[in-house]
Amino acid sequence: MFSRRKFEYIYLKFSRKIRDFLLSSKSREFLIFLFFFFIASAFWLLQTLNSDYEAEFSIPIRLKGVPNNTVLTSEPPSELRVKVKDKGTVILNYMLGKSFFPVNLEFADYKGKNNHVVISASEFEKKIQSQLNVSTHLLSIKPDTLEYFYATGKSKWVPIKLAGKVAAASQYYLSDTIFTPDSVLVYAPANILDTITAAYTQRVQFENISDTLRKHISLAYIKGAKFIPNTVGLTLPVDIYTEKTVEVPLFGVNFPADKVLRAFPSKVQVTFQVGVSRFSKITADDFVINVSYEELLKLGSNKYTVRLKSMPSGVSHVRIAPQQVDFLIEQVSSYGS
Repeated sequence: MFSRRKFEYIYLKFSRKIRDFLLSSKSREFLIFLFFFFIASAFWLLQTLNSDYEAEFSIPIRLKGVPNNTVLTSEPPSELRVKVKDKGTVILNYMLGKSFFPVNLEFADYKGKNNHVVISASEFEKKIQSQLNVSTHLLSIKPDTLEYFYATGKSKWVPIKLAGKVAAASQYYLSDTIFTPDSVLVYAPANILDTITAAYTQRVQFENISDTLRKHISLAYIKGAKFIPNTVGLTLPVDIYTEKTVEVPLFGVNFPADKVLRAFPSKVQVTFQVGVSRFSKITADDFVINVSYEELLKLGSNKYTVRLKSMPSGVSHVRIAPQQVDFLIEQVSSYGS
């Protein structure tokens, strides 16, 4: 640790160097240069600020007095962009110290056709001009028109629909499309509300999905309508394909009472792809092969090409072996004849 005497020595030495520098001729020249530099800068700044400049500022917009039973389905912009022209000193004051009051619009003052209100910027130009300096010229207001839609108690529930493209990776498939919630409440003027049958999401593109995907998706905007909520949860469950084979019997239908179908073989193997999660749930009973009497009479041969009459949802790439079977329409002997 420095001793007190050593500290005083360093301080005195440092002070002497500073004093010697300030008293030297070089330091006097430097200080004189700085003095004139600041004087010149001040004159330049005053001259610059005395010129005219253009600047753009934002002024908030507030829509007030909206009744409790009224919902704004399309709100007006939250601010106006105002372009002005004035001396640099005035513009600088706007930039550094001036705060603009919001332009307040009273809901009851404006009525529109079909609940659609359109307000020209010229209607509140005086409200803006009153906040500006007398010398300031108001050049433009953007947007030049304010508009909004509102609904008074008219609403309905509509389902969610996915817009866009989703695709699973190879050997995978999308087992479902789940929205949370699955429907939303939409408010709109009656003429718009009648045309809305569903709430579509913003367009999405998810490809090569190999695991369950969860996203929050915004709903697509419809002018004049408001969705509550306007975002939904999207879940795309992904399953992997596996192959399964079951034996399905052939059944004769619409046969006369004294005739019966004999097929060789009487059962065929049905091979299909299904998701792992449904593998154990799909059985032979979920497949139906009905062979009608009328169909066999029209063939003109004893070969029948096997076709499934029904199969469960969620299966794909179905194959039947053998594809053709031999058949015989056998006469059944009546007892007691």
